[in-house]
Amino acid sequence: MAKDHYFDISAKLDMMELKNAVVMAQKEVATRFDFKGLVAEINLNEAGKTLSLSSSTDSKIDALKDILISKLIKRGIAGKSLEEVKTEGISGGNTKVIYRIVDTIDKDEAKKIVKAIKDMKIKVTPSIQGDEVRVSGKKIDDLQAVISEVKKLELKAPLVFGNFK
Repeated sequence: MAKDHYFDISAKLDMMELKNAVVMAQKEVATRFDFKGLVAEINLNEAGKTLSLSSSTDSKIDALKDILISKLIKRGIAGKSLEEVKTEGISGGNTKVIYRIVDTIDKDEAKKIVKAIKDMKIKVTPSIQGDEVRVSGKKIDDLQAVISEVKKLELKAPLVFGNFK
């Protein structure tokens, strides 16, 4: 009798890699000529799972975000793992943008993933387990087809496929 194979779909982030990306972005900002003499800060709040960018103008904030996202991508973290929460004015006419770090799949997205898998009409069984979706089936080829189909979905969370057994 063939045993079931399975894999997990999650949105886990490696916080150490995120911290390294933030540090590298801070170093680049400190050495860039276009940020000399200006407020340009990147702050990570691990406990609150937020990241804030502060600068004097919106264009400088956009430049900070571009630097940060390039460092995240180099470290294997998807750029869509940052979701903008709010923009606020701070002292001295500066602007602060706060991002939430997306590291879980919410219930609506998990249901969307399960529905997309069931719509494929292949012999696999998706199940929601907390903030993960486990997909099991007898054929590895079916599971690989599910992975390629789920990658095509437009979701907020950056998906990680792991625990393939």
